[in-house]
Amino acid sequence: MSRLIEMETFAKVVEEGGFTDAAKRMGISKSAVSKHISSLESRLGARLLSRTTRRVNPTEIGLAYYDRASRILNDAGDADALVASLHAQPAGLLNISAATDFGIHELSPLMAGFLGTFPDIAVNLELNDKSLDLIAEGVDVALRTGALQDSTLRARKLLKYPMRLVASPAYLDEAGMPATLADLTEHKLLSASLRPGGDVWHFETEDNTTRSVAVSGELAVNDGQSRLHAAEAGLGIAFLPDFLYADAITEGRLQNAMPNLYPQTQTVYAVYPEGRFTQPKVRAFIDYLVQNLAHR
Repeated sequence: MSRLIEMETFAKVVEEGGFTDAAKRMGISKSAVSKHISSLESRLGARLLSRTTRRVNPTEIGLAYYDRASRILNDAGDADALVASLHAQPAGLLNISAATDFGIHELSPLMAGFLGTFPDIAVNLELNDKSLDLIAEGVDVALRTGALQDSTLRARKLLKYPMRLVASPAYLDEAGMPATLADLTEHKLLSASLRPGGDVWHFETEDNTTRSVAVSGELAVNDGQSRLHAAEAGLGIAFLPDFLYADAITEGRLQNAMPNLYPQTQTVYAVYPEGRFTQPKVRAFIDYLVQNLAHR
């Protein structure tokens, strides 16, 4: 006789306070409940239940056994739910938040293929550069760049893309090319914000440390595409991802402003609320991104 069935029967008797109600709850006969309990007590060599004319109560040993048995039964239920979750067809509304530049240039082109692969999923994609409270905002998964803040969110690394200091040939002819990071303070830098402490560029170095440069200049705009256009117009040096600057460099509108700079990268993570199981729609989306961003 299955130990798990005996354990479940015993737990139901304790919870319902008797054999009759436990039998109704389980959808089996009272005699079957009695048989399971007798088998369990015989196997354990201990009396777990104290029977009166009105109610069945657990003995001291029975209470201790019930406490442990309840945990085991909960774990078994979780295991069943996990299999059901992993096996379920991805479906429903998927709320996604992504950084604006990455969302426009890298994520949006993938959405048609994703929706075609998973026709039972509908997507609500919101592009912004704010760090949202995913649970409060009802976001299922967010794509974030750079170092992650400590939190209870789960995270999966998707890719790294190159970053580069770029400027127009005309600007560099007039202002000269910076040879070191310290030289950047003598240049016009295209910032995301000119508010105090609003924008700082962080650079990785060969000795595995980080150098920071406070950004200042005549123009600040919180949109990468706009900073790209400003750099092309000769307004200064921009620090941009490759999916923004690649075509401009190929076509000669921009050039590498510091060729000897140690290679810079930015990491993109998929983050989502922590829970017992990952929703099928979230897992399907993240797996799709991993597969289709693998070429980078």
